[in-house]
Amino acid sequence: MAHSIDVSEEAGIRYLHFGSKWVQGAMRVRRPYALQLQYTQYMIAVLLLREPPWPRKVLLIGLGAASLTKFFHRYLPQSRLTVAEIDPRVVAVARMHFKLPEEDARLRVVIADGAEIVTRDSQHWDAILVDGFDAHARAGMLDKAPFYAAARAALNDKGLMVSNLFGHRKGFSEGFGRIRAAFDDRAIALPQCETGNVIAIANAGEAIALRFEELHLRAEALRRDTGLDLRGLVKRMVLQAAEGDGLLRL
Repeated sequence: MAHSIDVSEEAGIRYLHFGSKWVQGAMRVRRPYALQLQYTQYMIAVLLLREPPWPRKVLLIGLGAASLTKFFHRYLPQSRLTVAEIDPRVVAVARMHFKLPEEDARLRVVIADGAEIVTRDSQHWDAILVDGFDAHARAGMLDKAPFYAAARAALNDKGLMVSNLFGHRKGFSEGFGRIRAAFDDRAIALPQCETGNVIAIANAGEAIALRFEELHLRAEALRRDTGLDLRGLVKRMVLQAAEGDGLLRL
């Protein structure tokens, strides 16, 4: 039997659930384009790693409450977005309750298995963001070695993959290990979110070697342009890499 899709609201925040206690998305009603959940904010940290006009072609796997879709659509006019969502009911709920934009020249929403798109589509992407879970917070094929290998092959020469791994579950370290194996160890795990989620970023293209001072400057520019403040995350990344040479390498 298919799980239910439930919408709740408390203290001005609207939540999406897939028939369980797990929060699948959230939106502050008065600020619908802001990223409410910390893990979605951390996924946007990928924008600090390459300079605009990157990314031009973006694949988002898993729609949820459309948080990432809305952010890209509103603040990155250079990006062309394809959103893969396996459940058409989620798309309908996102339009009705979470202000999912109408499709246009920059946004395409397809009812499809994201893993199949990555495996079968001949396109090459600048960025693939993976945030797909079922009602029991399981990622299924989106956290398997064949998917990560296919994602690497589907990225172009500046391509980066971002994956939401659920850190409180046994599979976090195993999932990150599969990502590292697929990308020849060119992957980092960001500091763990308050909810236990861990965001992994993997590089299939040109090498990245950024001083943390530059990351701070880029985070400040992102804050000015979008209101999203990732300066605290950058500070945590500096502490996490304290034994290094002052460079983020990927």
